[in-house]
Amino acid sequence: MHNDIPLTLAAILLAGIGAQWLAWWLRLPAILPLLAVGLLAGPVTGWLNPARLFGHLLFPMVSLGVAVILFEGALTLRFAEIRSQARVVRNLVSVGALANWLIIASAARFCAALPWSLALLFGALVTVTGPTVVAPLLRSVRPEREIANILRWEGILIDPIGALLAVLVFEFTVSEQHQHTVLMFGVTVIAGTLLGLAGASLLATLLRRQWLPDYLHRVASLALVLSVFALSNALAAESGLLAVTVMGLRLANIRDLLIDDILDFKETLTLLLISVLFIVLAARIDLGAFADMGWGAVGVLLVVLFVARPVAVWLATAGSKLDWRRKAALAWIAPRGIVAAAVSALFALQLEQLGYIQARTLAALTFLVIVVTVTLQSLTAKTVVRRLGVAAPPPRGVLIVGGNLVAREVAKTLHERDIPVILADSAWENIRAARMTGIPVYHGNVLSEHADTYLDLTGIGTLLAMSPWPERNTLVSFYYRRALGTDRVYALRLDIERDEANRARMIPSYRIPRLFGEQITLARLREKLKQGYVIRATPLTASFDFLAFRDKWGNLAIPLFALDPKGILRVFSAGESLQPSPGWTVISLTPPADATRSSSAG
Repeated sequence: MHNDIPLTLAAILLAGIGAQWLAWWLRLPAILPLLAVGLLAGPVTGWLNPARLFGHLLFPMVSLGVAVILFEGALTLRFAEIRSQARVVRNLVSVGALANWLIIASAARFCAALPWSLALLFGALVTVTGPTVVAPLLRSVRPEREIANILRWEGILIDPIGALLAVLVFEFTVSEQHQHTVLMFGVTVIAGTLLGLAGASLLATLLRRQWLPDYLHRVASLALVLSVFALSNALAAESGLLAVTVMGLRLANIRDLLIDDILDFKETLTLLLISVLFIVLAARIDLGAFADMGWGAVGVLLVVLFVARPVAVWLATAGSKLDWRRKAALAWIAPRGIVAAAVSALFALQLEQLGYIQARTLAALTFLVIVVTVTLQSLTAKTVVRRLGVAAPPPRGVLIVGGNLVAREVAKTLHERDIPVILADSAWENIRAARMTGIPVYHGNVLSEHADTYLDLTGIGTLLAMSPWPERNTLVSFYYRRALGTDRVYALRLDIERDEANRARMIPSYRIPRLFGEQITLARLREKLKQGYVIRATPLTASFDFLAFRDKWGNLAIPLFALDPKGILRVFSAGESLQPSPGWTVISLTPPADATRSSSAG
């Protein structure tokens, strides 16, 4: 058995990454393939037995993993974002979450016969939707922008808020094992809060005073988070999760503290932990617990889907301008996610050790709610949104990857023509230059988990890869072509790709459409702009059609886009011959002064 442990661990890691890839390929929340793999590996086939594999290390391993997940989630919650969001979002994560919690807890108590302590804990766990399940669903469903923004921001904000609520309810539940319940609960909360604040203050001081070299920022923050978790648990039993959640919340809200580098590292680490932990935790699920719940579980599910969420939405939207159709769409789309699964499994482990007989029922019921809500809403949300008449119109917007001079000028032109545009770049100087011209921007890596959560692609239907790195353009293009469509993703050619050997090495056999044409490169466009060329919009008429446009400018003009009479953007590219008609508008790069065909020839 000892010799099999490394092989088993490697197999779990590979299976987790494979499940993540499958989720990306099928455009599903990753939680579904991960849970399916865990169930197959554990209770279905018996291949994976976490208790036998990890022994006494199972509980500490899961605890530390969940601590990192909660810290990373809390690190994304800035209180200014709650204040800046619409009243409906604020209500959903406050009074809506409270209503959800109490109604679901009551259902768990009277339908599933859980004791009040576990029922309240279950209600707290399943108030959390989470961006990792909401974001993929919104990309597939494409509801109206207002609905999409409400659901997206609810998922972002409720993640750490719901986790904090669940941790507090759990601390109170555990304190019932002792006399003086309120006193023990108070000690736990105070210890966790103070240690979390102290850990945040220490890390902020180390970063601000530059007492750590850059290459130690990430590992030092991880070591400090785990140390705060362990120390808090040692001082006050079960207070560690509260401590790391408070630590993340505090760090996220310290003004002028740069934590982007730490957050990027935590996102990568969290992805790895989730991929492994979910398989391990799902492998522990007792399938018999589902059967033991009987019709009580069905009653809980019905309340979650058709009572708790609609009531929460009704309370949150009272007095708003949303009509009943939009409220119905909000009420239906609320899949539960990663925090609920990870935290419930950890709590089940701890409660089992404390002698709670129904702890496994708590975990099984939580996983059941997750699977049903994610699966059912993934299959039906698009139809519901379409039948309600709140589906978004065909996307007109453009995502431009790259913040160089050429990309900024293109983005500025489209923005001025009322085409929704987002310019994305990881270099702050490029983003700053674009923001100064009023262009909506995204600062970061568009391939990151952060982008999956925070990059709002509502209304975006076209991708223009215009960065100066061919490998980045290729990766971005192939990543987004599944979401936007193969014919709506374009990459601008670079001078380095003129060499056929380099091109064969960098471009896969199924090529990406060349933006603006096969011979148009980033360097050529940049040089034209420096020579004084400008991007112009030319309306076509019966007396001045596209042929006349070509005759006037000859080879001096480089056609970039065309707008049809409905305002739909069309892209000039290699392999696609656009022939704009009268009533269209041609957007092209032209010389600063009128030039004639003869001057071009000369």
